[in-house]
Amino acid sequence: MEKKRCIAMIPSPGLSHLIPLVEFAKLLLQKHNEFIITFLIPTFGPLSSSMQSILNTLPPNMNFTVLPQLNNIQQDLPIEPATQMKLIVKNSVPFLIEEVKSLISKTHLIALVFSMFSTDAHDVAKQFNLLSYLFFSSGAVLFSFFLTLPNLDQSANTSKFLESCYETVNIPGVEIPFHVKELPDPILCERSSDTYKSLLDLCQKLTLFDGVIINTFTDLEQDVIRVLQEREKLCVYPIGPIIRKESNNETNMEVCLRWLENQPPSSVLFVSFGSGGTLSYQQLHELAFGLEISGCKFLWVVRVPSKNSSSAYFSKQNDDPLEYLPNGFLERTKDKGLVVASWAPQVEILVHESIGGFLSHCGWSSTLESVVNGVPMIAWPLFAEQKMNAKELVDVLKVGVRAKVDDENGIVKRDEVVKAIKGIMEGDESLEIRKRIKELSVGAANALSEHGSSMKALSDLVVKLHDY
Repeated sequence: MEKKRCIAMIPSPGLSHLIPLVEFAKLLLQKHNEFIITFLIPTFGPLSSSMQSILNTLPPNMNFTVLPQLNNIQQDLPIEPATQMKLIVKNSVPFLIEEVKSLISKTHLIALVFSMFSTDAHDVAKQFNLLSYLFFSSGAVLFSFFLTLPNLDQSANTSKFLESCYETVNIPGVEIPFHVKELPDPILCERSSDTYKSLLDLCQKLTLFDGVIINTFTDLEQDVIRVLQEREKLCVYPIGPIIRKESNNETNMEVCLRWLENQPPSSVLFVSFGSGGTLSYQQLHELAFGLEISGCKFLWVVRVPSKNSSSAYFSKQNDDPLEYLPNGFLERTKDKGLVVASWAPQVEILVHESIGGFLSHCGWSSTLESVVNGVPMIAWPLFAEQKMNAKELVDVLKVGVRAKVDDENGIVKRDEVVKAIKGIMEGDESLEIRKRIKELSVGAANALSEHGSSMKALSDLVVKLHDY
């Protein structure tokens, strides 16, 4: 009996990278169920309950193997999340090789699909003569910049080359230049730092793959996608928007949805900073006072404050975050807002008719969820590539407003919070923003329709898989 064609997917560590890859796998099997898919999960410790829940509920034709934990490197991991993830995958390559050998013996393994920070495992595909694809869970603008970075680096002659050599950077396919400080955090590091060298190494490997699958769609990033597809030796498949259909965790589900049912349509601002974002103590208070002064209805997911804006990405927080709010805040705002600790069912919240705006860290998954549901955004980036996403949302797509940061202390003050809220919840500017994001929402639905651009890209990818 002929073995079924198998595709192995290697996600970068962390919930925000696992979710879009799992959703892509579901989409692929929904349209082309002749494949089986196995996830090979690198990790340096036990999986979070959310990750375990996702993996334990995979549909038929999908399974997973968690690679051995890398407990011995835990002390050596850098603070910066992207560098952490890349190092974890690099140290997991020997285990990955053994699993690939096992899959080859049991199945007709044809391809490996790598997440963004799993590029160090690319040689495994080459070693076993397998197709290799990069699943890029962020947008085409970021991917276009990453392709440009090695050329920028070659022309540099200073230790902090972007800050020293350039004030702005032009990204192929984008009319508006990006200020250096709007680029991903590692760009601002010394060129000799592990963080910068890790990102540069990733960017230098992007053209080695047989194809790049990008979680975006034509109407959202049309010019950038066109420029990418015109490049030689680069097969780009824009197959988005790939987002969750339902939350994998029911924590605070009932309380949030019950509260939203009692609110008027488009009246509530949803405030959340993704699966890992955190605010400092001072910023937490400024945001709280801004929400209170605005008088706007809000649903806020609060985390324990930290000076490290990505502190919740890998670490579990045990304190009660509500204890860190300003004295009397919950009592004073009980008729206007709902505050929940640590987690909320974002998928179900953003689709609810009571939601009128989304104050977001601008992670790409959250950005796509907001676009699909036609919810305008207040851009409040914290780390990684989120400043680039914010720039794209506000200045290129014009579907949101930016929470302006005070130059002296790096804090968004309460009066700026109020101004941003009114910018998307009230007035003529709000109406224009809503009109534009509703148009993008329609474009997203069209892209995933039977003859839409994303479904065509997916079909083109499947043809390549079948021909191998």
